[in-house]
Formats: sequence, C-alpha cells, structure tokens
Amino acid sequence: MLKYLHLTNVGLSPDVRVDWAPRLNLIAGDNGLGKSFLLDLAWWALTRTWAGAVALPMTSKKASIEFAIKGKTAAPKVIASTYSKSDGSWPLPAARPVMPGIVVYIRIDGGFSVWDPARNYWRTDPSRPSAYHFKADEVWNGLEVNGQRVCEGLERDWVNWQEGRKPQFRALEKVLEVMSPPSEPLRAGQPQRVFIGEGRDRPTLLVGHRTVPVALASAGVRRVLALVYFLVWAWHEHNVAAKLLGKKPEDRFVILFDEPETHLHPRWQRTVLPSMLKAIDELRGAPGTPPQVLVATHAPLVAASLEPFFDEALDDLIHLSLRNGQVNLEQGGWATQGDVTNWLVSETFGLEQARSMEAEKAIEAAEAFMREERPLPAGFESKKAIHAQLQKLLPAGDEFWPRWLVHTNAIKGATGARS
Repeated sequence: MLKYLHLTNVGLSPDVRVDWAPRLNLIAGDNGLGKSFLLDLAWWALTRTWAGAVALPMTSKKASIEFAIKGKTAAPKVIASTYSKSDGSWPLPAARPVMPGIVVYIRIDGGFSVWDPARNYWRTDPSRPSAYHFKADEVWNGLEVNGQRVCEGLERDWVNWQEGRKPQFRALEKVLEVMSPPSEPLRAGQPQRVFIGEGRDRPTLLVGHRTVPVALASAGVRRVLALVYFLVWAWHEHNVAAKLLGKKPEDRFVILFDEPETHLHPRWQRTVLPSMLKAIDELRGAPGTPPQVLVATHAPLVAASLEPFFDEALDDLIHLSLRNGQVNLEQGGWATQGDVTNWLVSETFGLEQARSMEAEKAIEAAEAFMREERPLPAGFESKKAIHAQLQKLLPAGDEFWPRWLVHTNAIKGATGARS
C-alpha cells in the first residue's frame, strides 16, 4: 500500500505532498493539472517501473521524489530518489523493496500495466520482467516479453478458457456479471467464426436475443470487458506462478484507474467502481483486505457512486486546482452532495451552474437585472431581450422561472401603480 508521495520540483508544483488513504482515493480537478501524472508516479513508486514516459523535473533545481510503502506486516518504508541529470533517471536504493501486493494500472489509452509479486518480485532469474505493460491492441492480441509469449490476449484466452471449461472462465463469468449494469447483464455466448479466412473462433456476448462478437462490441463494452479480463488474468496468473514457486498467493491489490468513465454510459459510470470492488472479492472467494484504489476522474456520477460507502477513515478526495499560476492540492474535502447536479456545482467540479454556457449567461444577466446593475452584458440590455433568451434556453418547468416572473411582474405592477 502506498502511504504518501512528496514531490519537489517535479511535475505539479515546486512542493507537493499527497497522503494516500488506505482504500479509495478520488482524484479530481481540471484538465492539465496532473491527475494522470499522480497515477504514473504512484505506479513507479509501487513497482519501480514507468508505465509511460519518465517524469522530468520542472526546473533546473534539485528535484526529488519521496514516498513510503507499507507491506503486509512491516512498518512503512520511506524511500527517496533525487533526479540524475547525467542519465535522466531516478536512482533508487539497491535494497529489496517493500512488496505492495498485486498492482494493476488501467490506463486512459486503453492499455494496462500489471505488476505481479510472483512473476516480477519473487522470481530471481535475470530474465524476469520488471512488469507487464500492454498497449491497447496487446490487451486483445497478446503480449511477448523478451521473445517469450506471456499472455495470449483477451480473445484467445476467453475461448480457450470457455472451451476447456477452465476455472478462469467461471471466474470471468462471475466478474462479468458483477461488472454489468443491473439492466444490461453481460453474458458469454458461444464462440464463433467472425471474419472470413480466419482459422479460429472468437468470443461472443449475448445481448438480449442477439449474439455479438466481442470484436464488434461498442467501445464502452470493450473497455469493461478488458477490465474484467485483466482482473481475472492477473489473479489467475499470480496464483499459478505462486504455486510453481511454492509461495502462498498474495491477496492484496492496488488498483490505479485513469478516468473509469471513458466510453461509458451514465448507467455504467455510477456502477463501475463499486462493481470493481465487488469483483475483486469475487475473485478472492471472500472479502479480504480492501484494495487500495487510486482513481482520477472528471465524472460527477463516479463521485456520486461512492457516497453510499465512503468512509473518511478509509477514503479521501484529492482535489487539484490552479492558484496564482501553481497547482494546489487539497485533501479531506469530501462532502456528500446527494445528486449529480450538486456535484457539478461543488468545489470539486467547479461549475457555476449545471447548464449550458448560454443558459448560464442568460441567468446571470437576469440576476444582474434584478439587482439593478448597469450596464448589462451585450445582448441582454433590456428586460425584453433577457426574457427572450430565457424562453429560448430554459424549459418551462425550470426552477429559475418563478424568481424571474415574480420580480418582473412586481416591476410591471409598480410601474402601473405609478402611472
């Protein structure tokens, strides 16, 4: 489990520290402030590998990254690294690092990274990989590392597991059921040929009364299928490798998830994180140590989905904002909002109103008119012009209408009385 990251002259700001909660960490903030960057650094701290580009200092000054990882029993171990300009690296102590558990990074580009204690830590042979990094196409078609085929990919594994009636397929079916929205259960169909000239069957889904090859499924469904597959694959391969090594399998997970809402309909956005936590328990066979989850999101529905079980002792909201040209990081600001509209206008997401920009401008002009401010914005110079825009942009039942109509009728009545 990652306890904290302390960055000096690298990335977000000259000096930033984030203390990670033991279970859920929701990272929110505007584009370009460093949410994905925090996930990249967390992955590096946990696994000592980079899932993408190496982090670079923001100035010519001395740059450092300090972090602490807690293992299953030992106290957290503090590690510090100072950027080496000579070779562009972040040197780390040669001592054996603390083992954080199984680490899975679900990246925004459709790729996945997996760090497995059995295959990337307990093994001592020189050819062991430091981690498994899958590009988006390798998720589906398989991965080779140092000339060795380490994964067959989603489609081949799915069919092999299904036709061989293997435990992995039963696990995949269970996790698929858990990850499905209540109104749209995803069920495995029979493998079948899809493309002329191919010599293999491909997996399918049963969608209502239709059979849909997963290769032709929507982007949202494919993203969920990839998540389901990698949870099953990482868990199964870890257990197989642990058995070969004569070790007890690890049951701790750290999940890094970049924008889980990507490609997903709102029905799925509000279930994806709770379902993922249930899926991990399903794989383990029983509730165990809660996984540590670091998730970056722009979606109010994702935040709202955590309200039923958010616990300030286990979870945290990490909010990034821009102040005086520098990124500011705040923690401990979680507050239940009740619905998505309230989340949109909360400090976390920062909208003035949960409306179109045009409707927001019209209402602001109307409020300025009611406050008797002058001059009014261009295009809203009169009550008539404002009213016309409100009629165009607001539905008949909008909550703003009573305020506006009462005020304008009062003005009309006062004018009539004076006349």
